[in-house]
Amino acid sequence: LPDGGTLDLSVPEGVTDGQVLRLKGKGQASPTGGEPGDALVEIKVRAHAYFTREGFDILVDLPLTLDEAVLGAKVEVPTASGRVQLTIPKGTSSGQVFRLRGKGVRNLTTGVAGDLLAKAQIVLPETVDEQLAYFLSEWRQKNRYNPGRRW
Repeated sequence: LPDGGTLDLSVPEGVTDGQVLRLKGKGQASPTGGEPGDALVEIKVRAHAYFTREGFDILVDLPLTLDEAVLGAKVEVPTASGRVQLTIPKGTSSGQVFRLRGKGVRNLTTGVAGDLLAKAQIVLPETVDEQLAYFLSEWRQKNRYNPGRRW
């Protein structure tokens, strides 16, 4: 506060960057002896390490191993309220988005929460062993797969 004092503040769920919270009667005292004014607190939201926000939805990249993407798997997905299990179907491609309904940010007006959108990102090992390389070269010779290249 301007006089050096501090306030304890409960920030409601769902506030956005730049939103201003009004704290009635917590501002400076009136110079004419009237009631104190209101304190206006502008919210600054720091970026999260792996979550981003679009409206009331939360977006997160979901790293998958090659075998999880090809064979399917159950993986843990981080949410704002803790980890949840997500079933990855066989044949999942990078960029595919999985929607976890109600795991986003709660809308203060409607009380309804947005969704968490987990975007699959296939991540290969840093070193590809000979067995995997051999298998894929054999597979490539037998299965001419073209994922939409038109050039």
